[in-house]
Amino acid sequence: MIKTCMRAALAAAFLALPFTTMSPASAADAAPVALPMTLTQAVDALPTAPESREGYQRSRFKHWSDDDHDSCNTREEVLIAESRIAATVGPGCKVTGGQWYSYYDGETVTQPRVLDIDHMVPLAEAWDSGANEWSTKRRTAYANDLGDERSLVAVTARSNRSKSDQDPAQWQPPLADARCTYTAQWVATKLRWNLAVDQGERKALRELAAGCGQETVEYEPAG
Repeated sequence: MIKTCMRAALAAAFLALPFTTMSPASAADAAPVALPMTLTQAVDALPTAPESREGYQRSRFKHWSDDDHDSCNTREEVLIAESRIAATVGPGCKVTGGQWYSYYDGETVTQPRVLDIDHMVPLAEAWDSGANEWSTKRRTAYANDLGDERSLVAVTARSNRSKSDQDPAQWQPPLADARCTYTAQWVATKLRWNLAVDQGERKALRELAAGCGQETVEYEPAG
Protein backbone atom coordinates (compact mmCIF):
# COMPACT_ATOMS: atom_id res chain seq x y z
CA MET A 1 0.00 0.00 0.00
CA ILE A 2 1.27 3.47 -0.82
CA LYS A 3 1.41 5.36 2.46
CA THR A 4 -0.43 8.65 2.83
CA CYS A 5 1.15 11.41 0.75
CA MET A 6 4.14 9.23 -0.17
CA ARG A 7 3.78 9.96 -3.87
CA ALA A 8 3.59 13.69 -3.23
CA ALA A 9 6.62 13.59 -0.92
CA LEU A 10 8.66 11.59 -3.39
CA ALA A 11 7.71 13.92 -6.22
CA ALA A 12 8.67 16.95 -4.15
CA ALA A 13 12.02 15.42 -3.32
CA PHE A 14 12.61 14.56 -6.96
CA LEU A 15 11.86 18.11 -8.08
CA ALA A 16 14.07 19.57 -5.37
CA LEU A 17 17.01 17.35 -6.34
CA PRO A 18 16.95 16.93 -10.10
CA PHE A 19 20.62 16.00 -10.30
CA THR A 20 22.13 13.19 -8.21
CA THR A 21 25.71 11.92 -8.17
CA MET A 22 25.74 8.18 -8.82
CA SER A 23 28.39 5.55 -9.19
CA PRO A 24 28.87 4.27 -12.75
CA ALA A 25 27.09 1.03 -11.85
CA SER A 26 24.05 2.74 -10.35
CA ALA A 27 23.93 5.23 -13.22
CA ALA A 28 23.82 2.39 -15.70
CA ASP A 29 20.90 0.79 -13.87
CA ALA A 30 18.89 3.99 -13.46
CA ALA A 31 16.03 4.85 -15.83
CA PRO A 32 16.77 7.85 -18.07
CA VAL A 33 15.37 11.11 -16.74
CA ALA A 34 14.75 14.11 -18.99
CA LEU A 35 16.31 17.38 -17.84
CA PRO A 36 13.96 20.17 -16.73
CA MET A 37 12.48 22.22 -19.56
CA THR A 38 10.33 25.30 -19.69
CA LEU A 39 6.71 24.48 -20.39
CA THR A 40 7.08 25.95 -23.88
CA GLN A 41 10.11 23.75 -24.57
CA ALA A 42 8.22 20.72 -23.29
CA VAL A 43 5.29 21.43 -25.60
CA ASP A 44 7.70 21.71 -28.52
CA ALA A 45 9.26 18.36 -27.56
CA LEU A 46 5.98 16.52 -28.09
CA PRO A 47 5.70 14.54 -31.33
CA THR A 48 2.97 15.64 -33.74
CA ALA A 49 0.63 13.16 -35.41
CA PRO A 50 -3.00 13.04 -36.53
CA GLU A 51 -5.36 11.36 -34.09
CA SER A 52 -7.64 8.42 -34.76
CA ARG A 53 -10.15 6.79 -32.41
CA GLU A 54 -10.78 3.87 -34.71
CA GLY A 55 -11.00 0.62 -32.74
CA TYR A 56 -11.06 2.29 -29.30
CA GLN A 57 -12.79 0.49 -26.45
CA ARG A 58 -12.31 1.48 -22.83
CA SER A 59 -11.98 -2.21 -21.95
CA ARG A 60 -8.67 -2.26 -23.83
CA PHE A 61 -7.16 -0.48 -20.80
CA LYS A 62 -7.53 -2.79 -17.79
CA HIS A 63 -8.08 -0.82 -14.59
CA TRP A 64 -8.11 -0.72 -11.63
CA SER A 65 -5.52 -3.40 -10.91
CA ASP A 66 -3.65 -4.52 -7.77
CA ASP A 67 -0.16 -5.05 -9.12
CA ASP A 68 1.53 -5.39 -5.73
CA HIS A 69 -1.13 -7.80 -4.45
CA ASP A 70 -1.77 -5.90 -1.21
CA SER A 71 -5.58 -5.87 -1.69
CA CYS A 72 -5.49 -2.17 -2.62
CA ASN A 73 -6.36 -1.52 -6.24
CA THR A 74 -5.11 1.54 -8.08
CA ARG A 75 -8.11 3.69 -7.17
CA GLU A 76 -7.67 3.01 -3.45
CA GLU A 77 -3.91 3.56 -3.70
CA VAL A 78 -4.43 7.02 -5.17
CA LEU A 79 -7.07 7.92 -2.59
CA ILE A 80 -4.75 6.88 0.24
CA ALA A 81 -1.78 8.73 -1.25
CA GLU A 82 -3.62 11.98 -1.96
CA SER A 83 -5.63 12.30 1.23
CA ARG A 84 -4.44 15.30 3.25
CA ILE A 85 -5.09 13.41 6.46
CA ALA A 86 -4.67 9.74 7.24
CA ALA A 87 -7.29 7.98 5.15
CA THR A 88 -9.75 5.65 6.85
CA VAL A 89 -9.39 2.24 5.25
CA GLY A 90 -11.80 -0.62 5.82
CA PRO A 91 -11.77 -4.33 4.98
CA GLY A 92 -10.50 -5.17 1.53
CA CYS A 93 -8.66 -1.84 1.40
CA LYS A 94 -11.88 0.10 0.88
CA VAL A 95 -11.20 3.78 1.58
CA THR A 96 -14.13 5.20 3.53
CA GLY A 97 -12.86 8.58 4.68
CA GLY A 98 -10.15 11.19 4.38
CA GLN A 99 -9.73 14.72 3.03
CA TRP A 100 -8.99 15.47 -0.60
CA TYR A 101 -8.42 18.68 -2.53
CA SER A 102 -9.82 18.55 -6.05
CA TYR A 103 -7.55 21.02 -7.78
CA TYR A 104 -9.59 21.21 -10.98
CA ASP A 105 -12.38 23.09 -9.21
CA GLY A 106 -10.84 24.01 -5.84
CA GLU A 107 -13.19 21.84 -3.78
CA THR A 108 -12.19 20.02 -0.58
CA VAL A 109 -14.16 16.83 0.04
CA THR A 110 -14.18 14.17 2.74
CA GLN A 111 -16.26 11.45 1.09
CA PRO A 112 -14.40 9.27 -1.43
CA ARG A 113 -17.64 8.37 -3.19
CA VAL A 114 -17.79 11.87 -4.72
CA LEU A 115 -14.31 11.51 -6.22
CA ASP A 116 -13.15 10.08 -9.51
CA ILE A 117 -9.58 9.04 -10.18
CA ASP A 118 -8.87 10.90 -13.37
CA HIS A 119 -6.36 9.80 -15.97
CA MET A 120 -4.58 13.07 -16.65
CA VAL A 121 -4.52 12.15 -20.34
CA PRO A 122 -7.82 10.26 -20.75
CA LEU A 123 -7.73 6.70 -22.00
CA ALA A 124 -9.48 7.59 -25.25
CA GLU A 125 -7.08 10.47 -25.85
CA ALA A 126 -4.12 8.17 -25.15
CA TRP A 127 -5.51 5.70 -27.68
CA ASP A 128 -5.83 8.46 -30.27
CA SER A 129 -2.28 9.62 -29.57
CA GLY A 130 -0.39 6.36 -29.95
CA ALA A 131 -1.67 3.82 -27.41
CA ASN A 132 -3.61 2.09 -30.20
CA GLU A 133 -0.26 0.59 -31.20
CA TRP A 134 0.70 -0.57 -27.70
CA SER A 135 0.59 -4.05 -26.25
CA THR A 136 -2.13 -4.95 -23.76
CA LYS A 137 0.53 -5.00 -21.03
CA ARG A 138 1.62 -1.43 -21.77
CA ARG A 139 -1.96 -0.15 -21.89
CA THR A 140 -2.59 -1.76 -18.51
CA ALA A 141 0.55 -0.12 -17.13
CA TYR A 142 -0.64 3.23 -18.45
CA ALA A 143 -4.12 2.88 -16.96
CA ASN A 144 -2.62 2.11 -13.53
CA ASP A 145 0.44 4.37 -13.54
CA LEU A 146 1.46 4.94 -9.93
CA GLY A 147 5.03 5.77 -10.92
CA ASP A 148 4.29 9.47 -11.47
CA GLU A 149 1.81 11.30 -9.27
CA ARG A 150 0.70 13.42 -12.23
CA SER A 151 -0.68 10.46 -14.18
CA LEU A 152 -3.67 9.84 -11.89
CA VAL A 153 -5.39 12.46 -9.76
CA ALA A 154 -8.33 12.40 -7.36
CA VAL A 155 -10.84 15.07 -8.39
CA THR A 156 -14.55 15.62 -7.99
CA ALA A 157 -16.62 13.39 -10.21
CA ARG A 158 -18.40 16.48 -11.54
CA SER A 159 -15.18 18.08 -12.79
CA ASN A 160 -13.85 14.83 -14.21
CA ARG A 161 -17.03 14.14 -16.14
CA SER A 162 -17.04 17.68 -17.44
CA LYS A 163 -13.55 17.02 -18.80
CA SER A 164 -14.52 13.60 -20.20
CA ASP A 165 -12.04 12.62 -22.94
CA GLN A 166 -11.26 16.16 -24.10
CA ASP A 167 -7.78 17.58 -24.59
CA PRO A 168 -6.67 21.07 -23.46
CA ALA A 169 -7.84 22.60 -26.74
CA GLN A 170 -11.36 21.66 -25.66
CA TRP A 171 -11.28 21.72 -21.84
CA GLN A 172 -9.37 23.36 -19.02
CA PRO A 173 -10.09 23.22 -15.28
CA PRO A 174 -12.83 25.64 -14.23
CA LEU A 175 -10.48 27.01 -11.55
CA ALA A 176 -8.31 29.47 -13.49
CA ASP A 177 -5.41 29.18 -11.03
CA ALA A 178 -5.18 25.46 -11.81
CA ARG A 179 -4.70 25.79 -15.55
CA CYS A 180 -0.92 26.17 -15.72
CA THR A 181 -0.46 23.21 -13.38
CA TYR A 182 -2.92 21.20 -15.45
CA THR A 183 -1.18 22.08 -18.71
CA ALA A 184 2.24 21.14 -17.31
CA GLN A 185 0.92 17.84 -15.97
CA TRP A 186 -0.78 17.03 -19.28
CA VAL A 187 2.43 17.71 -21.21
CA ALA A 188 4.56 15.74 -18.72
CA THR A 189 2.24 12.74 -18.98
CA LYS A 190 2.32 12.77 -22.77
CA LEU A 191 6.11 13.01 -22.74
CA ARG A 192 6.40 10.26 -20.13
CA TRP A 193 4.42 7.88 -22.35
CA ASN A 194 5.65 9.23 -25.70
CA LEU A 195 2.16 10.21 -26.80
CA ALA A 196 1.65 12.58 -29.72
CA VAL A 197 -0.41 15.74 -30.08
CA ASP A 198 -2.38 16.88 -33.10
CA GLN A 199 -2.08 20.36 -34.57
CA GLY A 200 -5.04 21.85 -32.67
CA GLU A 201 -3.82 20.48 -29.35
CA ARG A 202 -0.29 21.76 -29.94
CA LYS A 203 -1.59 25.24 -30.78
CA ALA A 204 -3.68 25.34 -27.60
CA LEU A 205 -0.80 24.08 -25.45
CA ARG A 206 1.55 26.71 -26.84
CA GLU A 207 -0.96 29.45 -26.11
CA LEU A 208 -1.46 28.18 -22.58
CA ALA A 209 2.29 27.81 -21.98
CA ALA A 210 2.87 31.40 -23.08
CA GLY A 211 0.80 32.57 -20.11
CA CYS A 212 2.43 30.30 -17.54
CA GLY A 213 5.61 32.25 -16.77
CA GLN A 214 8.40 30.09 -15.39
CA GLU A 215 6.43 26.83 -15.22
CA THR A 216 8.83 23.92 -15.85
CA VAL A 217 8.43 20.28 -16.80
CA GLU A 218 10.56 17.24 -16.13
CA TYR A 219 9.61 13.61 -16.41
CA GLU A 220 10.87 10.06 -16.25
CA PRO A 221 10.00 8.03 -19.36
CA ALA A 222 7.73 5.09 -18.61
CA GLY A 223 9.43 1.73 -18.89
